[in-house]
Amino acid sequence: MKKLFFAAHSLDLGGIETALVTLLNKLAEDKNYEITLALENVDGIFFKELNKSINVIEYKACKFKIMPIRKIINLLKRLNFMLKYKNKFDFSACYATYSLPAGFMARVACKNNCLWVHADYKSLLEGNEYKVKNFYTNIHHNKFKKIVFVSNEAAESYLDIFPERKKYTTVINNIINYERIRRLSQAEIELGRDTRLTTFINVGRHDEKQKKISRIIEAAQMLKADGLAFRILLVGDGDNTKDYKKMVKEKNLQNEVLFLGRKSNPYPYFKISDCLVLSSDYEGYPVVFIEAFTLGLPIITTDVSDSSSEIEGRFGYVTYKQTEDIYLHMKKFIEQGYIIQKRFDPVEFNNEQIEKLKSLI
Repeated sequence: MKKLFFAAHSLDLGGIETALVTLLNKLAEDKNYEITLALENVDGIFFKELNKSINVIEYKACKFKIMPIRKIINLLKRLNFMLKYKNKFDFSACYATYSLPAGFMARVACKNNCLWVHADYKSLLEGNEYKVKNFYTNIHHNKFKKIVFVSNEAAESYLDIFPERKKYTTVINNIINYERIRRLSQAEIELGRDTRLTTFINVGRHDEKQKKISRIIEAAQMLKADGLAFRILLVGDGDNTKDYKKMVKEKNLQNEVLFLGRKSNPYPYFKISDCLVLSSDYEGYPVVFIEAFTLGLPIITTDVSDSSSEIEGRFGYVTYKQTEDIYLHMKKFIEQGYIIQKRFDPVEFNNEQIEKLKSLI
């Protein structure tokens, strides 16, 4: 039996956490694997979804205000972890790219280790090569045997800065628990499908720097001025929710843009929608893409991740990162609709990603 080790921050609501739980539960189906998950915080809305056979441990870094004491305590914690777990596993992965404790644990647990990268950090850091190099240096990227990217775009972005690292990189998309998604999508909710209008949905964190939901709200203002019948469901919350609500009120869009808040089960809202819309400046590989594929929902998205090759002409429209272009494609969808050109096979998709991972293990 092979012993696998994964390290992350927590299992709170989010795309990375969804992908991690789905991956671990899939691996847990294989009785040849014994899985340990190490978390900085053993909590989160997805904790109850985790397969009970997975061993969970906590590694919480000390954040005491007095620096010398904090350093001593953290040194003792690291030494204790090394005594218990150094090279005790056959494979290890740091699943939270940014987490220094997770990276430390994964490197100690096994020499056959991976760093998972969920974002295009070149775009996230606004193309600043110095900042990108500094970020990857701080997380010790060169001390991992492999770096796993969730999209080709993220991998290519990394190799633009570190071309000499090509042989250490691979791409494995996030897998999907399609059976769970389809089952949960049947749950009853307070809203119903309204055939008199077109319903768009956006699911995700309200972070203007990345998600740029202001573009969707501005597009809504233009669609309303055209006299079109539509509504936009915003599922999620975040630091900019208040700003978005203020914006909607100022533009008198309260009937068109509905704030539904964070949902542990967003899938029934997919079912009553006609189209998923993303307005981000950058993404890793959005889990909502695969969720929409699974539920047969067309997509309008800005040109992020691998959308140009995977969405355009198959599952929907890809737009420029501009309000005007998002508006034009939403208008086109309202007036013409969209017929998905290729059926998504989640079983084939998952198997392909798992086989890639097993080759690393």
